[in-house]
Amino acid sequence: MTIQRVLGLDVGTKTIGVALGVVSMSLTEPVVTLSRSGVKKDVVQLLQICQRHPVQRIIVGLPLQLDGTEGRSARLARQIGDALAAATGIEVEYFDERFTTVEASRRLQDSGVNSRDQKQMIDQVAAMVILEDWMSQQPV
Repeated sequence: MTIQRVLGLDVGTKTIGVALGVVSMSLTEPVVTLSRSGVKKDVVQLLQICQRHPVQRIIVGLPLQLDGTEGRSARLARQIGDALAAATGIEVEYFDERFTTVEASRRLQDSGVNSRDQKQMIDQVAAMVILEDWMSQQPV
């Protein structure tokens, strides 16, 4: 059986949370939180991560609005995903990520991480939640 490695991205206006996942084992791990500096520069940083951690698919969290429509944040996520797909040739899939930051914050609190320290980790953990939710919907 092939282990399919996936990269998860939680794209925000100021940062991008990055996590890795191994589909066959339903494992995820945080990688890094990148500071946003424009689509081109962000893609260069993400390319370096893809080179260090070869993946077969990239899952980009799509921050839909409560009514399910796409707003400005979703367009930003698609810009990154589309540019990354063009630069790498790796398949990019968009996945509804509503409430992942809330879940990430809850997990960090449950782990005893105080709210001040959560800022450094929340985007990576949100990217892990995106991957875990995506994996849970994949056929076995």
